[in-house]
Amino acid sequence: MTASAIFAHFQSDMNSKTCISCEKDLTSEDIGFHKKMVNRGAEEFMCIDCLCEYFGIPREKADEMIENFRRMGCVLFN
Repeated sequence: MTASAIFAHFQSDMNSKTCISCEKDLTSEDIGFHKKMVNRGAEEFMCIDCLCEYFGIPREKADEMIENFRRMGCVLFN
């Protein structure tokens, strides 16, 4: 599967998804971070703020991690 096909599939997965913890509407970044940190095959997701609380890390650290994943070419954050 090509990177663009994976990205298209990933984008279609985010239609009307909400955080399983706080019920906030999720962004593609929320879903990508959950897949990267918890389970790439997940079908239910937590938002970045709830994941930060769960893992005990500050939001700024999560933002740094996401930027690093982007720079490394991770298809979850294109």
